[in-house]
Amino acid sequence: MAIKKIIFITFSFTFICNVNAQIDFCTGIFGDPIFTEDFGNGTNDESLPSGNTTYIFATGTPNDGAYKVSSNTNYFDWFDTEDHTPNDTNGRMLIVNADTNPGEFFKMEISGLCENTIYGFSTWIINLKPFNLAGCGGNGVGIPINIRFEIWDSTDTNLLASGNTGNILNTLTPEWLEYGLVFKSLPEQTSVILKMINNEAGGCGNDFAIDDIWFRSCGDSVPIVDSQNNTAFFMCEGDTPYSTTLRAIPDSSIFSEHFYQWQESRDGVNWVDIPGETRDTFVTPILTNQVFYRTKVVENLTNLLNSSCNTLSDVFEFGIARTPVAPVINRNLSLCDNALEPLEVKVANGVTVNWYDAPTGGNLILANSTSFNANVTGTYYAEAVNVRGGCRSVSRTAIQFRSFETPIVTDETLEICENSSVTLNANTNIPTATYRWNTGQVSERITVSLPGTYTVDVTNIGCTVTKTIEVIQVDNPIVDNIQSNGNSIIVNLSNSGNYLYALDGSTFQPNNTFLNLRGGEYTIYVKHQDCDEVVTAKYIHFYIPKFFTPNNDGVNDWFDLKGIELFSTSSVSIFNRYGKLLKSSKNAAFSWDGTFKGQQLPSDDYWYVITINEQKLTGHFTLKR
Repeated sequence: MAIKKIIFITFSFTFICNVNAQIDFCTGIFGDPIFTEDFGNGTNDESLPSGNTTYIFATGTPNDGAYKVSSNTNYFDWFDTEDHTPNDTNGRMLIVNADTNPGEFFKMEISGLCENTIYGFSTWIINLKPFNLAGCGGNGVGIPINIRFEIWDSTDTNLLASGNTGNILNTLTPEWLEYGLVFKSLPEQTSVILKMINNEAGGCGNDFAIDDIWFRSCGDSVPIVDSQNNTAFFMCEGDTPYSTTLRAIPDSSIFSEHFYQWQESRDGVNWVDIPGETRDTFVTPILTNQVFYRTKVVENLTNLLNSSCNTLSDVFEFGIARTPVAPVINRNLSLCDNALEPLEVKVANGVTVNWYDAPTGGNLILANSTSFNANVTGTYYAEAVNVRGGCRSVSRTAIQFRSFETPIVTDETLEICENSSVTLNANTNIPTATYRWNTGQVSERITVSLPGTYTVDVTNIGCTVTKTIEVIQVDNPIVDNIQSNGNSIIVNLSNSGNYLYALDGSTFQPNNTFLNLRGGEYTIYVKHQDCDEVVTAKYIHFYIPKFFTPNNDGVNDWFDLKGIELFSTSSVSIFNRYGKLLKSSKNAAFSWDGTFKGQQLPSDDYWYVITINEQKLTGHFTLKR
C-alpha cells in the first residue's frame, strides 16, 4: 500500500479574515483532533448511520450507487488493498461505487467546535480500479474520480469552504492520496456539516474508498526561544544554575491576534498551566532540574481554556547533561601507508567525539565523529562531548597510529638465454623488508635458469605487495639446412630471432648468406645476438664454375672443382661438343687447365658428367681465351 503526498484543494470562504486568500492546507500548527473517523475495524461489513448517505448499503458486491464500510475491496477487477489507517488489522474504510448520476454521497455533522476558530479538514482517498489498457472497452482509464468537499454551518445555509479534488486517475499500484480544506467557524457556531459530492457519473471506473477523516484546529507556527535564541538548553553537571526569559514567536500566518497561556511539564507528557503567565514572554525560575515549557496560543481569548480551540507552541526543553565518560578505545592501529582504516572509539548514545592532537588544549582536528582517518604516524586524542549541552569528558583517550611504508614494486619481463641463467631482483630500497619467492627462496635476489612466471612477496612490517617477473627463454638457433648457391653459402634456420652468423667463430654478421667462397669444407657458427652460446655445423661447399679463362693471368686459370675430394665417392668426366672424353678423375681432387695431350683447346663450350655419392650432375661450362 503506497502513501502519497498531500494534495491541497482550492476553496472559498464566506467570511473575511487574515486567511481568506488561503488556497492550501494549514501552513501553521494543528491542535489536537476534535473529530476522527477511521471507520473502525473487523471482518464484518457495516452501514453508515442514518442520514450520512443517500447510497444503498450493499451486503455483497457494491454495484453502481451502492456503498459499504468494509475491510475488503476484492470486488470486480478492483485493487485488493488494506485501509489507510496505520497498524489497523482488518481496518475498515468507506467503499463507494459511484451512482450513474453525479451528486452527494456522504454527509456528516461535526460538533464540538469553537466559534471564530480556524480548522483544518483532511481525508484520504484511493482509486480502486487499476490502470489496464484492455479495461473499460479499451479505454484503460475509465471514468475518473472527482469529488467536491463542502463545509457548511450547522444551519446548512452558509458555505464555509469548498474545493474539488480534480481527476484522480487509475494507477498501476494502490495509492492513497490526502486531500484537505481550511475553514473558519462563525461566531456562536460549534458545529459544521461536511458534505462529499461526486462530480462524475458512475459506470466503468469512478470506484473509490475513503478513510481517516479528521478535523483539527489550525494556528500559527510558534517557536519558543530563550534570551540566546536557543530552542533548548542543557546545562552540564556542576554548572551555575540557569534562568532565562522564554519568548513565543508566532509567524502570524494564520492568526491576526494572539493570546497565551504558558505551561510546564516535568516529563514532556503531562502539562499544567502556570498561573498568571499569559504574555508572549515568560521568565523561568532558577533551573536545576529537567523541565519543559510551552504555551497555548489562540486568536480569541474566550477559546484559551478549550483544548478544542487552542493550538500549541513548540516545546522548550531544559535539561541537565551528565559529564560523559571518556571514549573507549577499540585498539591502537598500525597500517600500511596505502591502507584505509580509521581510528575508532565507542561512546554512549547521545554522545559524540572530538579529536585533538594533544591530551589537553591542542588543536581540534575533527569534530563530531567517532572515527578519524589519520595519515601521519603519531598519537591522537578523542574527547567525548554530549550532543545535548556540549559537556566534555574530564579526560581524553589517547590512540596510537603507526603508518608503515608499503614497498613499491614494478612487474618485469626478462629474457634468459637457453642453457644460461638470469638474476631476478625484487628491487626495493627498504632495509627492513623481507622476501618470499614462489620458489621458496627468501633473498632479495635469486638466480634462475628456467623460463616461467616468478613471484615474490615483499613485506615491510606487515605491509605486503607482490611482484611478478615473467622470464622468457631465448632459444639457441636450430640449423635446418645449409645450401650452396653458386659460390655462396646460405644458412637456413628452423626458428626465428635476432641471430648472427660467422665462418671463423669470431666475425659475426646478421646476414645468413656468405658470398664468393671457394669450394671446400667450412664450419658454420650461429648464435643469438644477446647470448653467448654458439651452435656449429660442418658443411662441404661445392660448386661447378660456369666458365674459366686459362690465360695465365692468375684469375680463373683453371676449371677447379674444389672440395670434390671430400666426398666419399666422386667421379668427373669432361667432353667436347662431339662427345670426346678430354679428362677424367675418380675419388680425387679435380682441376683442368683447358688442354688435351699438351695442346690448348679452343674457346668453346665443354660438357661435364659429375657423380658425387651416386648423385649424377650434368651440364656445360665455357672455356674463354
